[in-house]
Parts: sequence; C-alpha cells; structure tokens
Amino acid sequence: MLPSLFLSHGSPTLALDDVPARDFLRALGGDLPRPAAIIVASAHWDSEMPMVNAPAINETIHDFYGFPPALYQLRYPAPGAPALAARITDLLAAEGLACRIDEARGLDHGAWVPLSLMYPAHDIPVVQLSVQSKLGAGHHYQLGKALAPLRAENVLIVGSGSFTHNLRELDRQGGSAEPAWVSEFASWMDAALTEGRTCDLLSYRARAPHAARNHPTDEHLLPLFVALGAGSGAGTARLHSSTTFGALRMDAYAFS
Repeated sequence: MLPSLFLSHGSPTLALDDVPARDFLRALGGDLPRPAAIIVASAHWDSEMPMVNAPAINETIHDFYGFPPALYQLRYPAPGAPALAARITDLLAAEGLACRIDEARGLDHGAWVPLSLMYPAHDIPVVQLSVQSKLGAGHHYQLGKALAPLRAENVLIVGSGSFTHNLRELDRQGGSAEPAWVSEFASWMDAALTEGRTCDLLSYRARAPHAARNHPTDEHLLPLFVALGAGSGAGTARLHSSTTFGALRMDAYAFS
C-alpha cells in the first residue's frame, strides 16, 4: 500500500533551483509504486469548508509574482479525476465533514511544483484538496483519517506545505546558517512524529519550541496533519531534510 506523504514545497523556484530538496523530489516518484491517482492537500488553497477540484484537465495556476520569467512558462496539465473528487466528498460526508466540488479550479504551485518533479510526464490524475486555516490541526487530522481508505485503492495522498514557514526571516541570498529557533522546532517535530506523539503534535503551537516564530500562521503545516491522519499509525519515516534560504526547512515524511 502506498504511504501518505508530507512534502515541503518551498519557494516556487524549487522547480528550477539546484538544491537538495529538488533532487530528492525528482527521485521520489521513481522510488514509489505508481499511483492510480493523487490527492494533494495544498497550503495555497484555503477555504471556509473542505473543497476538491474536478476539472477534466488541471490548469497550472501561477499564484505568485516577481519570480523569473521561466517559472511562468512551466505547465503541468495533469488530468483531473471527477469520480475521485465525488468519492472524496462521500468519504468526508460519512465523517460529518461537508465538502464541495469546484469543477474549474486547477493546481496551485503547492501541488504542481512538487508533482512536476516527481511525475514530470503529468499523466497521473490529480485532485487538489483545500485547507481550512481557521480550523486547526485536529480538523485536518480528521480530514486525513477520512481519506485513509483511498490508500487501499492505490491513491497517493500528499500534504504539501512547509516544515517551517516564516517568510519575513528568510535569507534570500542563501548565505546564512540555519538559526537555532528553526533547528530546535524541527528537532521537536521530528521526535514527536517518529515517536508517534499525536496529541503533542496536534497541540504543537503550545508545545513545540518557537512554534509561532516558525509558523506565524498555520496554513503551511496543516497539510502535514492531513498526511498524518491518512497514515495507519504503523510507522513514520523522515524521507528528506534540508534547508533553503536559511530558515525554510524542506523536510518530507512518509506515513505507513
């Protein structure tokens, strides 16, 4: 059975930058069994209630500005999966979680950047799932648990966010060493994940060191809880760890 994954997608330029996280993602697709379809919970689609997209072909959304022109030329026209979107709404409804379908929306960079590295042929159907930043970690953990049966149907469930995400404290020249407030937070999170301390993780903002500094807002860590909930609890593996721009951790995890 496919694991569920948490991936840090970093800057949109990850698609172009020569950094370890890009190399990791380029190898990851080949390391996994080929999925029949992919669900991506992206930090860049925030809605009041859960939503999934269901176009025939996914538009590539360039939801950023001020980046190199080459980035805006990239396209990832993966097929949509309307039947899977409908199945997701049924699974969420069974757990008391209302969900709506958006038949027009495509993939934002939280989805297409990592997928373009993992599966560059863009031939696997993709459904994107929104986050609800006002509803917290526990809600997203329940979303993941509701989606867990899809893993038995060869669907890859991905949470795409960022292990740390304080854009105001990045070193965009790339010269600074990782500060202690980043490494201490990441070490606490890794220990809690690998030791299966789910209650601590769901209360990370109160328990993890420097939580609010690493995540001034919640949305980029919420996809982690979707992936965590979709796992069976049998095991957690850190697949990758690196840092870009001094303070942007690019860690990735698999939940079996």
